[in-house]
Amino acid sequence: MQVTETLNEGLKRGYTITVTADELAAKVDEKLVEAQPEIEMKGFRKGKVPMALLKKQFGQRLLGESMQDAVDGAMEQHFKDSGDRPAMQPEVKMTNDEWKEGDDVVVSLNYEALPVIELPALDGVTLEKLVVKAEDSAVQEALENLAKSAQNFDDKDGAAEDGDQVTMDFVGTIDGEAFEGGAAEDFPLVLGSGQFIPGFEEQLVGVKAGDSKDATVSFPDDYGAEHLAGKEAVFACTIKAVKAPAEAAIDDDLAKQFGAEDLDALKAQIAERLEAEYGQASRAVLKRGLLDALDEAVSFDLPPSLVDAESKQIAHQLWHDANKEDTAETDHSHGEIERSEESDKLAVRRVKLGLLLAEVGQKAEIEVSDQEMTQAVIAQARQYPGQEREFFEFIQKNQQMQQQLRAPLFEDKVVDHILEQVTVTEKEVSKDELQKAVETLEDDAS
Repeated sequence: MQVTETLNEGLKRGYTITVTADELAAKVDEKLVEAQPEIEMKGFRKGKVPMALLKKQFGQRLLGESMQDAVDGAMEQHFKDSGDRPAMQPEVKMTNDEWKEGDDVVVSLNYEALPVIELPALDGVTLEKLVVKAEDSAVQEALENLAKSAQNFDDKDGAAEDGDQVTMDFVGTIDGEAFEGGAAEDFPLVLGSGQFIPGFEEQLVGVKAGDSKDATVSFPDDYGAEHLAGKEAVFACTIKAVKAPAEAAIDDDLAKQFGAEDLDALKAQIAERLEAEYGQASRAVLKRGLLDALDEAVSFDLPPSLVDAESKQIAHQLWHDANKEDTAETDHSHGEIERSEESDKLAVRRVKLGLLLAEVGQKAEIEVSDQEMTQAVIAQARQYPGQEREFFEFIQKNQQMQQQLRAPLFEDKVVDHILEQVTVTEKEVSKDELQKAVETLEDDAS
């Protein structure tokens, strides 16, 4: 077997791999010898079929397998000897298209190698971590928002308005006949909430406690229950109470509604949650600062194919961001989106930092544990209530989705590893100052 270099320009590599006919025949014989003890054929005992007969019976099929094994083995040995790591799937092509049995096999191997990356010195890097404490005013604002969301209602004497809660009994009929699921007692309905069929709630505006009111509505044509779809129904409503919305008092009772022992405990929970949110935002700012420092500190050749693929993906996303009002987020029926100077610039940075972080992680032997992956899957599954099992099964069968979940976990662990080697100082700032820093990140990314 012979491997001959045909291209060596920058990171581009090209080789010709030649597998001689004798080597190929030896591979076939090797496979036949290996299989012979288990082969049974009429007229021969198991394992005693003559080699010549085996070759006639199975030789052609094993020839293709042997050819593939020989080429794969040559490639594996080449990457081991050269130390090259292909940036993307190598291009492998048989060059003698008119090959016939007895000919040598000649294959071209082309790829872009990942660059050799020298890790930068980090001892001189100094970063600033923004620290925000949960101020009393922020806690109070959160309490007031909780009080508004508590949706308490007080009895009122007047007529019901939008936003009021009406408690009623009702019976629905179609052509004078009651239908299943069309009746309820002591049902609380907030007018304007859109909880009922379109047109129903509007007809209850103006009712008072003790009133009787018939509401006539039509079920939508696409209503879930086919026997009701498109039908006109009359709901006979008996109004028992009308209540106006009232904010809950900020006290121990409010705290208990949200699972806290008392108001002080609720305040402590809110402060902890706020500071956790501030911490996440602060980390994003700190991480950007680190990546900026790394981007400036290192320089190496980038595989053009990776930059090209990344730039196309970025250009596609930028196009959707610019046209999201005109197209659905999942609509990809548009033509090819051309790369731009902006997408190329972002692609260079992303590929460069991605390769650098991967190199740091590999040399530091950083791995994402099974437990960390499980926690990530659980977190994602919570976004699909009632379908958690299906989501788990989907992830287990989808290697690409597993990689999408693993990649950010790996990156964060590498970032944490690097942050341990640089100097990080803390600076206490206000919530508004942190918000401004986050907005700057978002502006730079757009």
